[in-house]
Amino acid sequence: MPREAPSAMTMLASYNPATGDIVGEVPVTPADQIQAAVDRARAAQPAWAALGLEGRAEILKRAADIFTERADAHAELMTREQGKPLKEARGEARSLGSGLAHEVDEMVEALQPDILESGGHRSTIYHDPLGVVGAITPWNFPMSMPHWMVLPSLMAGNTVVLKPSEETPLCGQAYADVLQDVLPEDVLIVTHGADEQGKALVHSDVDMIAFTGSREVGKHIMREASGTLKRVVLELGGKDPMIVLEDADLKKAAKFAAFNSFRNCGQVCVSTERIFVMDSVADDFEGALTELASALRVGDGMEESDVGPMVNAQQRDHVLAQIDAAVGAGATVLTGGEGHHDNFVTPTVLTGVTEEMDIGTVETFGPVACVTRVSSIDEAVDRANDTHFGLGAVVFGGDTEQTEAVARRLTAGMIGVNRAAGGVPGTPWVGARESGFGFHKSRDGHRQFTQTRVLTRPV
Repeated sequence: MPREAPSAMTMLASYNPATGDIVGEVPVTPADQIQAAVDRARAAQPAWAALGLEGRAEILKRAADIFTERADAHAELMTREQGKPLKEARGEARSLGSGLAHEVDEMVEALQPDILESGGHRSTIYHDPLGVVGAITPWNFPMSMPHWMVLPSLMAGNTVVLKPSEETPLCGQAYADVLQDVLPEDVLIVTHGADEQGKALVHSDVDMIAFTGSREVGKHIMREASGTLKRVVLELGGKDPMIVLEDADLKKAAKFAAFNSFRNCGQVCVSTERIFVMDSVADDFEGALTELASALRVGDGMEESDVGPMVNAQQRDHVLAQIDAAVGAGATVLTGGEGHHDNFVTPTVLTGVTEEMDIGTVETFGPVACVTRVSSIDEAVDRANDTHFGLGAVVFGGDTEQTEAVARRLTAGMIGVNRAAGGVPGTPWVGARESGFGFHKSRDGHRQFTQTRVLTRPV
């Protein structure tokens, strides 16, 4: 469905990717008013910072019950606006309320001053607010990703100007509405629009830009931020590899591959996009993965499908073009590859994928699992590392020592052994290479939303 550019509109319409129906509208923020929003946030920042860590924590914890009360409504909105199955949307929505108090407590602990003494002097390391943070958030996790940026920014004593994705403005606004119910005026300000508004926010005098999105846009933000040395936290794309060793539990490996390649229609930064399997077990692995992928139900997320639609026609066309080009270059379709309609893409398993194919190197962000057979561990590691990306990776194997040794050779920020890449609570969400700059979560992640200051005096 064609859309008028948001910059030429007074209202931004949001469409259901499963039906094409309008879900709702939000007013577009004129780009020339972005700086005024930043000015309002800056005026509100000193009073917000003056509340101190415990004062801010007390206020933000009040939002937990509101998130919980609205979780089901938020989940339905996510499914209608973004397309993910309702069961996935419920998990995202419910986590906001259930985990908020723990996250706030973790941030309070992370931002406490550190004290060091030596030679009759004491240095206190403070983690102070930066000022105003501009947060530009994606559409694939339209409430949890704002949460990752807004909450640590606010807990650090910053105020925030949030621009949600133009694909999911209603979700972004619904998320902010909860916090605005408990926050003082102008501590969190929402702006709506697309590229023009995002560029205006980057060009404004915010002190930091937190962004999750494509590698290309992240590089642009970094270049633009360099003019005034704005702080940046950039979580960018991925082309995550999975290695399946000869002694792996193949059923478990295939189950993980099916889940991680197809959840949220493959629209996840740590989706498994490249699978390297030892020749000796490739037939059995491919058979198990094909069986699981073939059984997935594709449809409107409101109808409890396993796989919903792509977020829009542009993303659908990108995925289908990659599949067609790969098949034309010699890849074999084990399941899927046809039956696509509207924004729905049939979960597809390809084998015989090589790095000469676009789908072997360029992020897909769609429901495609690409299998490549390898003859040795060294070949698997070399091909897994042959990428500009480095967000997540996984290795499945039976011998724990050998499997961990293979994992340690992978150039990624997060590596899972017989499980997903993300770590336990308290660990950072971090990418290597061109998959990110800075990171989220953990003590050090929370501190990236602060200015470190060192005060030293005689004891």
